[in-house]
Amino acid sequence: MKAILITIIISMLFILAPSTPSAHTHINTPIDVLIDVGHGGIDGGAVHGNTLEKNINLEVACLLYKQLSMKGYSVALNRTDDYALSEENQWLNTRSRHQKDLAQRKHLAKELSPKMMISIHVNTSSNPADRGSLVLYQKSNQSFMLADMVQHSLNKLYKTTELPQPGKGLYLLNHSICPTILVEIGFLSNPTDRMYITTSSQQVQIANAISSAVDAYFLLLNQSLSKEARGTIRD
Repeated sequence: MKAILITIIISMLFILAPSTPSAHTHINTPIDVLIDVGHGGIDGGAVHGNTLEKNINLEVACLLYKQLSMKGYSVALNRTDDYALSEENQWLNTRSRHQKDLAQRKHLAKELSPKMMISIHVNTSSNPADRGSLVLYQKSNQSFMLADMVQHSLNKLYKTTELPQPGKGLYLLNHSICPTILVEIGFLSNPTDRMYITTSSQQVQIANAISSAVDAYFLLLNQSLSKEARGTIRD
């Protein structure tokens, strides 16, 4: 099912929640986390045989949505099925499907005003030895802080020592209205990673690693805001 109007989109975003109040109660609910599901529809993303990145992205994103929702966060997905977001973009005057897709992702983020956005992707490389997760961040302290926490959490899972990297030239990171990161959850081109990111039980662990980092981020952010508030009161 595709969503055209933003109210329809919001109602669809909560179909995976453990409990589902009426859609109208969520129209003005502040969104804590917007999960950007990479690719979709005609855009399959990275490919290995019959395995497509777009499907892995959606599976992990739905698991992350469910875990964060169960913890009490207000969470949204910008894609709930296999379709291209460019098809929903009827307002941008361009023939480029890619530009329409990226612009629609930014547009939905602007409409929902989330506290953070996490974009889920799968990596690939000409070198099959390349493996592990990689988290890219935008040019902001909060984005870097979130990326560092997610990278550390995924490093423990993959037993790697990767550092988060600046996502130079990436549209979503350069045009996002909130702290945003792009998470490459593993390499489709690496046999070990490929098994990991396509196995249901391992996908749960990946989602859990990201979810735990989100907990740590909000805890640290709230502590910082509380300290600032106490300092203001003393002044």
